Amino acid sequence: MTTLWPSNLTADALSSSQQPVIQQLSQVADQVWKTMPQAWQQQIQSCWLPLASHLAALATRYQEQHQKPAILGIHGGQGSGKSTLCNALAEVYKVAFNWKVAVISIDDLYLTKAQRQQLALDVHPLLTTRGVPGTHDVQAGLTLFEQLRSLNNQKLLSFPSFDKIADDRSSTDQWHSITGPVDLILFEGWCVGCKAGTVAELQQAINTLEQTEDPDGQWRHWVNQQLREAYQDWFAQIDYLLMLKVPGMGAVQQWRTQQEADNEKASKSQGGMNPAQIQRFIQHYQRLTERALNDMPGYADLVLELNEQHQVAAIRYAKDTSLQAEQ
Repeated sequence: MTTLWPSNLTADALSSSQQPVIQQLSQVADQVWKTMPQAWQQQIQSCWLPLASHLAALATRYQEQHQKPAILGIHGGQGSGKSTLCNALAEVYKVAFNWKVAVISIDDLYLTKAQRQQLALDVHPLLTTRGVPGTHDVQAGLTLFEQLRSLNNQKLLSFPSFDKIADDRSSTDQWHSITGPVDLILFEGWCVGCKAGTVAELQQAINTLEQTEDPDGQWRHWVNQQLREAYQDWFAQIDYLLMLKVPGMGAVQQWRTQQEADNEKASKSQGGMNPAQIQRFIQHYQRLTERALNDMPGYADLVLELNEQHQVAAIRYAKDTSLQAEQ
């Protein structure tokens, strides 16, 4: 059997006194995670179950020490499976432990279309396109974390959702909701945990979008400044950072195309992006995605390296060298 999980992060991380809890987690994992992609279902025992046990141990320990839920950040390139993983973890913890898990996507905190259109007029035309730092409501995100961490028993909290096909914030009747108290907060997004680059590295355009629509670098410098300032305050709230490391931009293109098709099926709106539009769209993300691929493994707490088949090929833990699968 293929072993992926690092030996220093054993699946019984909840301690021997809580073995019944671990067994319960194991019993429900196969049942709950049947909705996961087929490629991931093949790795439930070697990767996802020990990951769930490890994160549950961290969350339990944090709750005991701080009397509030931990915030787990999950970073990954577009289409890497961030939402899939978060929803699976939330469901597993609900069934096994009766936990209330808040899943916060950074995408749900995009500025409205009207707000981004105003940014496009005030700062740069490229800011009408959602995604990059500066197109989210950071203060709303910080406030949401505070509200979730202090949510009282039986108190209901609603928070925004975003319709990617309509490219705008959903109506309030489509918002997410959760009843307190919250046991764990999962915060996922393509730029979650990213750090700003240097001024020097911003000088050279890296793709057609930057060459033709941002030739003087105004847009990318402004985005970098947003990431350096307000977003670092936001990301500083993260207690543990997990990275789903994509193979490269080619995989992002392929997986984002599939994601667009799935979004269109799930949305009440019509008119998703075609392949050419998707290719242009992901060029907005390329600079930060490639920087994260280079830099984030050096500071993320846990890195799951994905291969072209969308499976976990290796695991890096706390800046250690890659722990490759052992056959």
